[in-house]
Amino acid sequence: MIHVIRNLPPGARVLDLGAGPGSFPVERMDLFVVRVDLERPHRLGGGSYVLADASRLPFAAASFDLIISNHSLEHFTALHATVCEMGRILRPNGALYIAVPDASTVTDHVYRWLGRGGGHVNPFRSPQEVSGMVTRLTGLPLHSTTVLFSSLSFLNAHNFVTAPPRRIALFAFGNESFLAISVALLRWFDRHCGTRLSRYGWSFRFGNVAGAEPAEVWINVCVRCGSGHSVAFLRQNAPLHKAAGLFPAYRCPACGGFNFLSPEFTPPA
Repeated sequence: MIHVIRNLPPGARVLDLGAGPGSFPVERMDLFVVRVDLERPHRLGGGSYVLADASRLPFAAASFDLIISNHSLEHFTALHATVCEMGRILRPNGALYIAVPDASTVTDHVYRWLGRGGGHVNPFRSPQEVSGMVTRLTGLPLHSTTVLFSSLSFLNAHNFVTAPPRRIALFAFGNESFLAISVALLRWFDRHCGTRLSRYGWSFRFGNVAGAEPAEVWINVCVRCGSGHSVAFLRQNAPLHKAAGLFPAYRCPACGGFNFLSPEFTPPA
């Protein structure tokens, strides 16, 4: 997502749909960023905020060069109307980035159980289901798809804004070290047993994103902020150390969260 934004021309208009506090930091001051959500977030992440229904967006046709829907499609009750709106307000040569959870994964089951649904009203179970729907309703061709890995960051006590549900006690009350160990174990099973325990979902790029580099599959995703990084990047920017004198670990360059380092591997389909 960040790379797609960085490749936009100066003056481009970006819509962050279902943004909450913001799906990405505003690093470029030469872009016009609009964030849309139904409710005002607890904190603001830069850009202009608009309170609106995603299925009836208050923007003219062909208004934006890039639309970001980062983990929001699963929340929209009027899903098809929302996707049609994306196609309407996107310029003919624009780009669309979408990330959604895989409803068949352990992470999504835990999220729904912990939050009694967690607002996920649209369960997606295959990348073809998502890409086919978006292409059909917007006319945008699929550019690329990437597997996303979970970090269980929604369980992290650092991220609690309001009082968490009582069920969080089963996850050590969101203790970061506990989550780091849990994620490392899930990655180990995936790497050695071919399971999908640490999978989260997929990200998709549609339309005119030819300037973007092919997306890498990032195994290491921070248990606090959810930022993903390659092992090579972490070795250069987050010097590794041995936790308990045995296991390679790092502090996330984006937020300082504690994580164990997992070797990279090709995820199962």
